[in-house]
Amino acid sequence: MRQPVERAAQVCPVEVAIAVLGGAWKMTVVKQLAERAHRFGELGRAVGPVTPRVLARQLRELEADGIVVRTVHSQVSPKVEYSLTPMGHALGPMVDALNDWGKSYLDAAGEPGGSAASTR
Repeated sequence: MRQPVERAAQVCPVEVAIAVLGGAWKMTVVKQLAERAHRFGELGRAVGPVTPRVLARQLRELEADGIVVRTVHSQVSPKVEYSLTPMGHALGPMVDALNDWGKSYLDAAGEPGGSAASTR
């Protein structure tokens, strides 16, 4: 268990969830991987304007926390795919709820692209 998660465990389960899922792009990564496994480059394109360095760090943390699994396929051109673990798939209803809430928030706030932003 990563140190931030251990510290959060001393406070309450909500803090544990935030320690595991809080951070740049993590929920968007989980949302994309809930649909299907992705290779690194395609995941980066699906997530949006994330730098490869940040994406790699977030994937390493999600892997360390048991949310994402990294699979290396042995073939002539090495292929690495990322997918959700069963614990990661259990986040599906929360991801959907946050997506719906974010869409409603943008619509209520009158933000341009409120509906378009939710398609990512």
